[in-house]
Amino acid sequence: MASIKAKEIEKNKYEFEFLIEKEAFDAEVNKVYRKNVSKMNVPGFRKGKAPKHVIEKLYGSAVFYDEALDNLLPEAYEAALASTKLDAVSRPELDVLAIDDKGVKLKAAVWTKPAVEISEYKGLSVEKEAVEVSDEDIMKDIDATRERNSRMLTVEGRPAQNGDEAVIDFEGFLDGVAFEGGKGEKYPLGLGSGSFIPGFEEQIVGKNVGDEFDIDVTFPEDYGAENLAGKAVVFKIKLHELKVKELPELDDEFVKDVSEFNTVDEYKADIKAKLTERREKAAENKVETALVDALLANTEADIPACMIDQEVDGYIRDYEYRLSSQGGSLEMYFQYTGMTMEQLRENFKADAEKQVKTRLALAKVAKL
Repeated sequence: MASIKAKEIEKNKYEFEFLIEKEAFDAEVNKVYRKNVSKMNVPGFRKGKAPKHVIEKLYGSAVFYDEALDNLLPEAYEAALASTKLDAVSRPELDVLAIDDKGVKLKAAVWTKPAVEISEYKGLSVEKEAVEVSDEDIMKDIDATRERNSRMLTVEGRPAQNGDEAVIDFEGFLDGVAFEGGKGEKYPLGLGSGSFIPGFEEQIVGKNVGDEFDIDVTFPEDYGAENLAGKAVVFKIKLHELKVKELPELDDEFVKDVSEFNTVDEYKADIKAKLTERREKAAENKVETALVDALLANTEADIPACMIDQEVDGYIRDYEYRLSSQGGSLEMYFQYTGMTMEQLRENFKADAEKQVKTRLALAKVAKL
């Protein structure tokens, strides 16, 4: 195929014309005729026996053109695009200009990869965070393991205090009438956790197992249920049980139970090494991100919108896959959040644009 010259019609968008030769087009039309003739009813002919010219006269001369073009276009377009040397980043906008004794003349318009200019990429420098692991960091990791291996013990002989788990029955009343959602039985409440409205847990502290008592509290003004927001209510409480969490002692026996080590010192050394490795990796990732940001600040490129849209499409597919793996769907997500597809796409747009620009910049650096 002779080289095809493309014309720029706007920034990074080109159009070019190409031809499907008449011989190839006629041959494909005949193939389409043979494929479809058995399905066509033509008066005066047995089904499947009507000549091609008769069908064309009855249904129009272009009756087989669309399917023939669909069959020929992909290969013809790819060959024409290769001839132009364009680096296309979009699907083509195609128009049929003419079907005549030369064949089928077509015009294609495509967006192309933009030119990328980088003012400076050598010698970029960023600061790497110093990585430190303190004794406090190590103990925080160990305490988390102790928490996972803790057990709940029943408290006897003393009143409730912060840190206890109080097992309670409760029922709330507004102006003497029980309100919906205000009742629970044998509910385990961590005292001091702040999981109930302000003032609730504090009034259980000091009570004993078996006590029945009232709690007076006021719901916050911004409480979710409008009928309760800012209202003073009474909760009737019965305290069934108190429990306290017992953490295992940090000793060699504990270490043997939860790790491959025999002593506390070995265990701490291993935790320090692992925390250091994780933080080093995190610091390296920050450096890479900062270097890319510095590179992008020196990069200029007129990125076609279609490249960003295609990247957003990928983000949407990934997000949909994650939702489906959790038993959800985009439709459910939109229903619960009130968000639309347009809003979700807009949320991904900035990251998508950065990702596209990063690929273009790194490819340019590699070329340079």
